[in-house]
Amino acid sequence: MNCPLIARILYAAALLALASCASSKNAFVQTGQGSYYADKFAGRPTASGVPYRPGQMTAAHNTLPFGTLIQVTNVRNGRSVKVTVNDRGPHVKGRIVDVSKKAARQLDIVEAGVVPVQLKVLKKAK
Repeated sequence: MNCPLIARILYAAALLALASCASSKNAFVQTGQGSYYADKFAGRPTASGVPYRPGQMTAAHNTLPFGTLIQVTNVRNGRSVKVTVNDRGPHVKGRIVDVSKKAARQLDIVEAGVVPVQLKVLKKAK
């Protein structure tokens, strides 16, 4: 049995496993409080210039580039949605994302108003 060869194979496998873990750790994940846009904002321009449409799957985030696709998960019930960042906000301390009314319904946060969420970047804008 060739122990040095087996040791080198195991070492290479460990490095490969660590490299794949490192790349997955580079994914942007954030937890905090999430809310949704009030109806009074319907039709008003977002920071990206497009009007807010309650029936679209969009979101506001303070730092992610416009056009970034994110997954928002309601931590209380496990429901998730995919939304595109097209606005800045929320402008309330402690909140990390505002989602459109359609997304809020799918997440089941309309009654609660604010819930703990996790967001994950699925595709960063170019």
